[in-house]
Amino acid sequence: MKVYKGRGVVLHTLKYGDSSMIVYLLTDVGGRRSYMVQGVRSRTGRGSKLALFQPAFPVEFEGLESTRMEMHRFKEVRAGFPLRNVPFDVRKSTIALFMAEVLYRLVRESEPNEALFGFVWNSVGALDAMTDGVADFHLWFLANLSRYLGFCPGNDYEAGAWFDIHEGLYTPIRPTHTGCMTQECTRILGEMVGRDVRELGSMGLNRMQRVEFLNAMLVYFGYHLDAVASVQSVRILREVF
Repeated sequence: MKVYKGRGVVLHTLKYGDSSMIVYLLTDVGGRRSYMVQGVRSRTGRGSKLALFQPAFPVEFEGLESTRMEMHRFKEVRAGFPLRNVPFDVRKSTIALFMAEVLYRLVRESEPNEALFGFVWNSVGALDAMTDGVADFHLWFLANLSRYLGFCPGNDYEAGAWFDIHEGLYTPIRPTHTGCMTQECTRILGEMVGRDVRELGSMGLNRMQRVEFLNAMLVYFGYHLDAVASVQSVRILREVF
């Protein structure tokens, strides 16, 4: 049996039997992986571990891998770093749920992706720590996640441009097809991509701008990845923000 160390971000959990669960993680050691956790729901088991497996929570662990086991298991698991705000702030916990579900639906690779993992791990820490711009964080996350999924804008934004979703390019002339963002959504995309998350407080977006840009980003992601259509937490985001 192989023992290894790793870090992960919780994407999803499924109840398994009366007292066990399957935990899906985005890991630094093997991309997306599933782990069987036994006894987590029993009164006599290690029930305290249940709190670790909430959407987008960071964990550090020692994993067990064997050809005799269908899934990986944990030898030890603990919090990767303390979350001081996400569990207690409805806005941040809603965004964490959205982040986790988007990643669960869209990321399927079981190979290490250091850049993607680093972005997600650091994004969780940034969300927990931020005080200004929380309402725009999910938009920033989507815009910058596209860089790690392979379909970020292929050129630089210039004032007055349109974003051609099909070509993945900013263009000064509105495309004849319907697969393009409005000039306002294009401007927001141009400002979001590559923006330091600590500067989100200066974006100054209103509710209507957030709704329209989120819808535009879902169309953009959906053009490349059909699975985004099944993200259920979008409805909650729209209610909160």
